[in-house]
Amino acid sequence: MPEKYHIKTSHVQPRLPRIGKFGVVDWREDCARCHNCVKKACIYDKYREENTFIRDLDEVHTLYYECMGCFSCIQNCTKNLLTMSINSEYKKLGNAYWTPQIFGTTWLEAETGKVPVSGAGYRGKFSGYGFDSMWTDMSEIVRPTRDGIHGREYISTSVDIGRKPSYLNFENDKLSTVLPPIISLPFPVIFDMTPEEHSLPVLESCILVTAKQTGLIAIIDSEKWKDIKLENKEDYLEYIAFYLHPNGHEITNDILSKTKLVEIPDSNGVRQQIDSIKKNHPGIIVAVRVPLNANASKRVDELSKVRPEVIHLVADSNGSEIGVENPRFIKDVMREIHGNLIKNEGRDEITLIAGGGVGLSEHVAKALICGADLVSIDIPLLIAIECRLCESCKPGDYCPAKLDKPIDLKYGAGRMTNLMGAWHWQMVELMGAMGMREARRLRGDVGRAMFKDELEEEIYGPIFRK
Repeated sequence: MPEKYHIKTSHVQPRLPRIGKFGVVDWREDCARCHNCVKKACIYDKYREENTFIRDLDEVHTLYYECMGCFSCIQNCTKNLLTMSINSEYKKLGNAYWTPQIFGTTWLEAETGKVPVSGAGYRGKFSGYGFDSMWTDMSEIVRPTRDGIHGREYISTSVDIGRKPSYLNFENDKLSTVLPPIISLPFPVIFDMTPEEHSLPVLESCILVTAKQTGLIAIIDSEKWKDIKLENKEDYLEYIAFYLHPNGHEITNDILSKTKLVEIPDSNGVRQQIDSIKKNHPGIIVAVRVPLNANASKRVDELSKVRPEVIHLVADSNGSEIGVENPRFIKDVMREIHGNLIKNEGRDEITLIAGGGVGLSEHVAKALICGADLVSIDIPLLIAIECRLCESCKPGDYCPAKLDKPIDLKYGAGRMTNLMGAWHWQMVELMGAMGMREARRLRGDVGRAMFKDELEEEIYGPIFRK
């Protein structure tokens, strides 16, 4: 059997004091000074870690909040002196979409490369906005397909980028159809360009090293290629998709010939631009970057007539439509676009990449279920290096995560690689529980999910609808 896809991870310590959710407040009054203090008996050993943490700090400007929420010490204290509290700094992280829970999960994954487990379990809402309004079907969780997680059979997370012919022609028992170029990615994720509103850290070098270590592809702005400081940086071209500006810095043909994928902005002359690239580099796949606005669905229908190989639909950082008063979430737009392409009998000829709003591993699977072939991510890579998504992020501003200073390559690439390693394991677990053996079959399979709006319509519609 061929070797399974595996991302090698290693523990990467954070640069700054952790911002945990829970902390234990010890009032100390009336303490009996028990020899076997319940804090010392912590099953996660957080009491000793706290002492080491405080002792090793150069400057103490934060409380230690690393409690795992198991409540063991609180329940077993003979004097009932211990109380659990929530860190006020934790509540300030992110925004309404990029919640503190996403930060805590991402930081733990980026540090350890492991699937996060909390002693307190999941204590949040079971439904919400965006991807939280759909649930994956775990009905196969006890069935044999789950053996793929333990090495007894394959669960493939590979996906394809490029056009797949609708049919094949044979002449004299030989294939006569000219097969278009295609890229096989081991995991349905590519790294997108850093968003303009969070451009303070220069991360292209870290992202490229991560792409090479994980076997994935990173979209790099052609304007920034000359500024990337990496030894033998041409060795990374296999893992780069250049974003080509129409009037921007030109990437030479010898550089482009070593890449597999390029991306161009949507325009009226997109067909001519694709033909121009294909003329010099017929083996390169060309993706068209389309903003996910109110006109996106109609624009994809128009583009499908000129047969681009890949369409990259990009929502805003929160996964919502751009420039719309009442925006829809990307999952709803993707379902519409995927359905339209099926009706027009051109779905397999176009690869759809969904970008925006993907913050957790489960979002990758949910985006595929809604019709995407793969997703692009940018914000999770920032959070992995301890970014807090401040509203103002530009050179000269104060950065609480100290990202205004150069990021160590080993640290940045290590934490991003760990994040992808944790996401991959969760994807395998999820697919095993759903009874799916390969990610390609997950695309558009809405029967493997439940949608809150549809369930409410089905159950309560007949009762309350006027």
